[in-house]
Amino acid sequence: MAVDGLRAFDADNHYYEALDAFTRYIEPEFTKRAMQWAQVDGRTRLLVGGKVNRFLPNPTFSALARPGALEQYFRGEVGGPVVNLFGELAPPRDEYQNRDARLTVMDSLGLDGAFFFPTLGVGMERALKDDLPAARAAFRAFNRWLDEDWGFAYQNKIFAAPYLSLSDPAAAVAELRWALDRGARVLVLRAGPVLTAKGLTSPADRDFDEFWALAAESRIVCAYHGGDDVYAELIGWWGESAETEAFRLSPLRSLLTPTAIADTFAALLAQGTIARNPGLRFAAIETGSDWVPPLFTSLKKAFAQNPQAWPEDPRETFRRHVWIAPFHENDLANLKQLIGADRMLMGSDWPHVEGLAEPLSFTADLERAGFDDAEVAQVMGENAKALIGI
Repeated sequence: MAVDGLRAFDADNHYYEALDAFTRYIEPEFTKRAMQWAQVDGRTRLLVGGKVNRFLPNPTFSALARPGALEQYFRGEVGGPVVNLFGELAPPRDEYQNRDARLTVMDSLGLDGAFFFPTLGVGMERALKDDLPAARAAFRAFNRWLDEDWGFAYQNKIFAAPYLSLSDPAAAVAELRWALDRGARVLVLRAGPVLTAKGLTSPADRDFDEFWALAAESRIVCAYHGGDDVYAELIGWWGESAETEAFRLSPLRSLLTPTAIADTFAALLAQGTIARNPGLRFAAIETGSDWVPPLFTSLKKAFAQNPQAWPEDPRETFRRHVWIAPFHENDLANLKQLIGADRMLMGSDWPHVEGLAEPLSFTADLERAGFDDAEVAQVMGENAKALIGI
């Protein structure tokens, strides 16, 4: 889709993982403790920690719906059941799993580059919460597969984000150094409290100071991407299954919306991590932006009540350090008012069903929200390019 010659940089693209993404480079002692494939009742099922994992209905990606199949559903224009809206399923296209084919498609979509995030991978850290060494080994293996198959800065257009688990601070520092040596520009983290051998703790705990200092010094973008975070455990308190299954939302699950992403930034601000590391740059990807207004309301009140506890108004700190990729159905004008057009990113979620089939169509949403041409250009690509220095 061409929009008056506009070219864009997409802050939220995805690949569909190869079957051996977690196993190609797994260390032998973790082979049976991390990810395995097995035949169960005639189907190929993913075992994680020896248990069938249901985060995705078809983690083999053998049959997929078209990109953007659920766009109208997420705009609130059509109703479910979701499964009826997928349309005809088809085998994966080459560009879903091959970077050179993807570059060709990106060019046809008007994209000069993109951040690339996991599809299956964002649901795997919680699946191994009872075996943290295995979780770290699984993501070490995953990152080496990712570097080989996609690259952290391939052709200066595909910027795949290695997945960093903070469950062991020293191991996280070592993995970050490895990723930086391989040219990584953006990394992906899980929002919410961090589960370590000591139990759950804030990501702003002093134990993580070396990690955040290295991230700040290197200027790598620390992206929090939506996925299966610790807060999913809370749904069990209300009598619902705590197991996350994509596209399966009970009425109560859709109403109970604890905001791990907002609480994560609240902690990083209130507990001083960002103040101690002024070089930190964060991106909130595929978390929408509905959480920003209530967070800003809380930050404003906290600063007014206890100004001596803050080095400055925390909303200003947030604006300086955080970039956000809103959903196309969010209140874009309100987000601009809160953080500025220069801190907004276009993220299409391509080729996922809940995203946009044509990433450049996001320009229409921006125009309806009153963005001028210069602001549209910022959101559609200039901000993301500047964020990673291209």
